[in-house]
Amino acid sequence: MAKTPRIAVVGSANIDLTTFTDQFPKPGETIFGQKFDLGFGGKGANQAVAAKLCGAEVFMVARVGSDLFGPATIKNFEQLGIDATQVRQVEGVSSGVAPIFVDPSGQNRILVVKGANDELKPADVEAAASVLKAADCIVLQFEIPLETVYYTIHFARKNGIRCILNPAPGQPIDVKAVADLDYFVPNESEAETISGMPVRNLEDAKKCAASLLSSGMRRVIITLGANGSLLAGRDGMEHVPAFSVKSVDSTGAGDAFIGSFAVFLGEGLPEREAVRRANLYAGLSTTGVGTQKSFYDRARFDAEWTARSKS
Repeated sequence: MAKTPRIAVVGSANIDLTTFTDQFPKPGETIFGQKFDLGFGGKGANQAVAAKLCGAEVFMVARVGSDLFGPATIKNFEQLGIDATQVRQVEGVSSGVAPIFVDPSGQNRILVVKGANDELKPADVEAAASVLKAADCIVLQFEIPLETVYYTIHFARKNGIRCILNPAPGQPIDVKAVADLDYFVPNESEAETISGMPVRNLEDAKKCAASLLSSGMRRVIITLGANGSLLAGRDGMEHVPAFSVKSVDSTGAGDAFIGSFAVFLGEGLPEREAVRRANLYAGLSTTGVGTQKSFYDRARFDAEWTARSKS
């Protein structure tokens, strides 16, 4: 039986406000949407939930606001079995929120108001050192201050802990500050923003990955949506195809990939196999509405994996 990975997520916790609409309003125009969904989100929280549902022991390091969403977010972590002792409320600040707009094809447009997520500082990471040192893997994203991301990467390397960075939302970065990562995992738009190179197809992705590797990164995985993932290292590159699914809402698919990949890798699976399974886990998440609510638990995922890997 595979070992149970211990995963620490240092990152964001938001409330997702998802609106489904046939079209988007013009400036000054009011239109009716089709339906609305409210749920727990934030890239960090989503990745923590995906990892927990996949069977890991998960610890969350985050900040929430002094509003009605703050206690509810902490309670959600606790009910899911995620250690939330390092999730604290910040007085006088709102929780992070993400208004999400989804069109009939399942594509989404997202605005993120970071709120209390911007209050997660390097000192808070140091204060959580005992929790982080017990982890097999630390997972990071870009919805918290970059200084906190850089500090945590340095902390992980200093303590010999595997570290995965999902650079989302994409923004300019100090590439040298992230060179100590084990895995740098952007999607196409994030890879384009960070590298300055177009990423519109697999060949573009390969050129972009080569550029990122030449800048000092060890391993790069560019997620390509319905086209799967590109796994790249200094020993070569490999395209790992996606699985066919009937997508209704792609919100959170990247987070599903990151959280599940951390677990599969932590269980000792070969790297390519971990990516392949994460491709399926992410794809399955798009068959339901919302983020965390659409993630599969391990038993349900394993059943899908068994059925699909035989075909």
